[in-house]
Amino acid sequence: MMMENLLLTKGQIIGEDGELIPADIRIHQGKVVEIGKQLAEAGETVIVVEEKLIIPGLIDLHIHLREPGFEAKETIATGTRSAAKGGYTTVACMPNTNPITDCVEGVRRILDTNDQEGCGVRVLPIAAITKASNGNELTDMAALKEAGAFAVSDDGVGVQSPRMMKAAMRQAAEVYVAVIAHCEEEDLLVEGACVHEGQFAKEHNLPGIPGESEAIHVGRDILLAEDTGVHYHICHMSAEASVRLLREAKSRGQWVTGEVTPHHLLLCEEDIPGMDTRFKMNPPLRRRKDQEVLLEALKDGTIDFIATDHAPHTTEEKAQGMVKSPFGIVGLETAFPLLYTHLVATGKLTLKELVDKMTQNPAACFQLPWGRLAEGAIADLAIIDLNSERVVDPENFASKGRNTPFGGWKLKGWPTMTLVEGNIVWQEPGIHL
Repeated sequence: MMMENLLLTKGQIIGEDGELIPADIRIHQGKVVEIGKQLAEAGETVIVVEEKLIIPGLIDLHIHLREPGFEAKETIATGTRSAAKGGYTTVACMPNTNPITDCVEGVRRILDTNDQEGCGVRVLPIAAITKASNGNELTDMAALKEAGAFAVSDDGVGVQSPRMMKAAMRQAAEVYVAVIAHCEEEDLLVEGACVHEGQFAKEHNLPGIPGESEAIHVGRDILLAEDTGVHYHICHMSAEASVRLLREAKSRGQWVTGEVTPHHLLLCEEDIPGMDTRFKMNPPLRRRKDQEVLLEALKDGTIDFIATDHAPHTTEEKAQGMVKSPFGIVGLETAFPLLYTHLVATGKLTLKELVDKMTQNPAACFQLPWGRLAEGAIADLAIIDLNSERVVDPENFASKGRNTPFGGWKLKGWPTMTLVEGNIVWQEPGIHL
């Protein structure tokens, strides 16, 4: 819904010290122009927020929109609606589509499709590191960036050759593009590896994915990135050893960043209820110790921000059993309420810490102009009801994907409205302007 002038009244914002402050917000031509108490109306559209929380629009720099090629799983239209419903205003989509987003035309296709069919959420295409993500030949990163690529990644597979990864980092550094790495040493994997190589795998006689398969690539890439000077970012961190390596690299001032998913913060292998493919993702749910280390690292700043790795699949695909079904779960619509309920309400993170790690932190890591709530800032906003409690019902998702382990969980902190540059891109049914 296009809005030239808008006044949000009777809301709350988070102060510098984390306190909740009553506030009105005036928006004009896509920017926040005034924040104050009991602002006078000036002929604009007025929305009474009713003491709900107003925060910067959430930013997710790791999702899968599946289009082109896998539209049965998700489309740019359904994926952006899912993002908007979850309070997200900017998302970055991975290139493992069909065809792989490894050329200028592929990047432009995503941007054009979002312009024509998206709901208004900003989409940043991530292009491939290697052509067809096969690890054999580098893409033209300068041309991809010129076309609108946000970063490069072969997400879904790790770049197996150190020589190829170093060459990729050199090229990326030259054109000032970040390398976003899926870290997985395939030589440590056996056919059918589908869960963490731990107790659950032993009990169910399943081939496992060891934590060191991630950490070996993290350590290798940190060394290569140090030599090339590239911005190196680690996807969906899951292992204690990976955190240790990232912390050491940061202690030396290296330009390396990392992300963690809600599911790795809230679940471990002990939580998998039998052969339930809704709990199958890559990297897998690991030990309780890994889970605890991830939260500690997020809190102390070693891990920079939260990303969902939203990965929709069809119900039929996920019904193929633990070994044959695809990796991945959906996450855009449940991320904030999950983390608010299980981290903030339990005292493990403050509300300000959570919001920062879903807004300004990802923006700062990649020098993006969004993720702030201040006078003069772009009016990307999410309005959150911290008190309303509801149950996660996958059948009500805007995403085509229903593959979540969190169905039936009772949560608070649900988004009720999302605005991109002052325009309403999603609102809870029943809100009347």
